[in-house]
Order: sequence, then C-alpha cells, then structure tokens
Amino acid sequence: MKNPHSVPANLRRRAMLAGSASAAIAVVGCKGMAQTPPAAPVAAANGAKPLPAYVSWKDPSALIVHSAATVETKRSVFGSSVVTPTSQLYIRNNLPAPPVEITADRDAWEVNVEGVRNPRKLTVADLKAMGLDTVTMVLQCSGNGRGFFPSKPSGTAWKVGAAGCVVWSGVPVRDVVAALGGVTGGMAYMTSTGGEKIPEGIDPRTVMVERSVPVEAMADALLAWELNGEPIPVAHGGPLRVIVPGYAGVNNVKYVKRLAFTAEQSPAAIQQTGYRITPLGEKHKPSEPSVWEMAPKSWINSPLPEDGPLRKGGVVVQGVAFGGMHPAARVEVSTDGGASWKRARLIGPDMGRYAWRQFALNTTLPAGTHTLMSRVTDSTGRVQAETSAENAGGYSNSGWRAHGVQVTVA
Repeated sequence: MKNPHSVPANLRRRAMLAGSASAAIAVVGCKGMAQTPPAAPVAAANGAKPLPAYVSWKDPSALIVHSAATVETKRSVFGSSVVTPTSQLYIRNNLPAPPVEITADRDAWEVNVEGVRNPRKLTVADLKAMGLDTVTMVLQCSGNGRGFFPSKPSGTAWKVGAAGCVVWSGVPVRDVVAALGGVTGGMAYMTSTGGEKIPEGIDPRTVMVERSVPVEAMADALLAWELNGEPIPVAHGGPLRVIVPGYAGVNNVKYVKRLAFTAEQSPAAIQQTGYRITPLGEKHKPSEPSVWEMAPKSWINSPLPEDGPLRKGGVVVQGVAFGGMHPAARVEVSTDGGASWKRARLIGPDMGRYAWRQFALNTTLPAGTHTLMSRVTDSTGRVQAETSAENAGGYSNSGWRAHGVQVTVA
C-alpha cells in the first residue's frame, strides 16, 4: 500500500491539475445533476484499464473503472484478510475531488464546530490534542448491490465492490463536543459539510455535500485524519473526514469543513431528496427514509464463476459478513440456491462491531452446477434479508439471494 506522499512528483502534479480542472464542474454521477467529464486517465502498466489521474496510485489490476468518480473493487481481490488495502479500496465521489494541495499542510486544515455551547474553529492540530481513537469499520456506498436489482435503476451498477473494511484513526466527536461545553439544547442531528469547491453561480444547496444523521450517531463518530495507518489520501477525504460507523458511505463526509449540531436536517438537496428510499417510479421527497444505518449483509468471494470449472471434491467457500450496526454473530452458507444451509466458521480477528468478519465453510461439491449463497445473523438476532425492496435510487441492496454466485464442478 503506497503512502500518498510517496507518489512520484509527476503523478502528484497530474493529480493536482486534474483535481483543479474538475473543481469547476458540478456533481458526478448523481441522478438529476450535471455530469463531470472524466479526468485524464493515467496509463496503467501490464495492460490494466487506466485509472483517473487522482487515483493513479491505486492498483489498477484490482479495480473496475466505471467513471472518474466511481471505481469498484473486483470481487475476486477481497482476498482472505480482514482489512481492505487503500490501494484496492473503491472510490465514490459526489463532487470532484479537490486538488492535492489541500494536504500540503494537513494540520492546518480547519473545521468549524457549531451547535455547541462554545463554538470554535479548530485545526487538525487542535483536534489531535483533544483525543484519539481507532475504529475498524465497513465503508460501503449506498448503491452497493444496485447492479443486482432487476429494475436496473440509474446510477453506477455496483455489484459487491463498492465496499471495504478499513481502519480509521482520529478524535472521537464526543471528546470534541465535551471540550466545547456539550451540545446545545434541541439539536436532533449531527450535520457535516464537505469542503469541495462549488462553482460560482450555482446554488450551493443543489450540489454541496452536506449530510445529517441522528445526533445519537455522535457516540461512535470520529473526525479522522488517518486511514489504514497513513494520512487519508485526498481521494478518500483527506486531510479530515467525518466517520460515522455503521452508516452508509455518503454520511461519512469527506474534506469536512463544518460539523454542526442542528435542530433540522440539512437543507441541501443531497439530504432532502437525495439518498432516500423512494418507491419505483416516484420522485424523491424528504418524507421518505434516509439512507442511514446499514443492514446485515454478506457475500461469497471464492469460489467464483471466473475461476472456471472446479475439480469435484473438497472446496472452501469463503467470504465476508457484517451486521451493520451490530456485530456479525453467525454465518450460514448454501450450496443449493438456498434450499438448505450449513453453518460456516467465523475466522480471523474480530476487529469490532462495525468491521466485517471473514467466514469459511469446508464442503464437498459433486459434478454439476451449484448456486452458492450466504446469509449473516447479527448479535441481536436480525437475519440478512432474502431480498431487498427495489427502490428508485437502487440503494441498500443487501438481499442474500441476489448476491449468490453460480459455479460449475467438472
């Protein structure tokens, strides 16, 4: 995994130029918003599909490039360890990433903290003196699994690769709030505002990244400056990102410049009508459920159809499982399309309630075609749903049936 600071100077310069040019354009890939032309790709080695310039430091052989702002991790590369390397982690940006100059002096980045008794503008250096914690969690795009919905809703047709399990370090939001005298009365939400540049002449509320979550989410939230043991790259929200464990990726606001405790949800379009669970054929509206907490979910990463025919006999079926807001407690695997189930082993380290767990099942497969599926049960007894309700945005697909794979045994 490369440190962003170790990227060759010529690539850093190209990333800066691409970011600066992109900042003049509005949202990428959001329904009903303008599309950004893709950043100039950087040629990849050994024939792999090129990556956008600002993520040229990633491993192109591990990724599927959908657009300049949507890059998916291949299902086959999740491997057999818990943490997803930053070089393989998916990309989903609602606005073009800022130029890398914003990380030239990371400790000088400022965030306004509002809705507390003693509101203040704090630098990252100030935050580092207030506390420290680390959380391992599943970071998952709200649209992960959209590609499995039969209705084929608009937006990137993610399969399973708009997710990863990563380690964040930073100051607990609760420590910052305590240092500033606590939240003022009547504040029901924690609202985070991203620091992307908004082009002049555009109403900021139509394109800005500003998300509100219930104030209770503050309990485990971080203002993070480190990802997988290194300073957060600009592509993933550095120099400072709000981390809300258990909540879908859009709520983990990048380049955070304002953290406010508010009585109402943000008036920004991305909150009011974006990322809402809307019935098919209807328009998004604020009264519909917001994409907040993640549901229990699992999927199989091996064997896969692209592995070709398997030899009959012993095989290890393995994958990942998480509970969303609660720990994954049990995983079952079916080799016959859900007709029967066997309990899999949870393997590897338990890295906390918000991380995913690896699972493995040693089984025998006779010659023929087999549909492999997995389902997880969290610590409260909630079982991964067989199917997820289709919705206009294609959000929150966690159904185990859609995530199954079909393999052939010779």
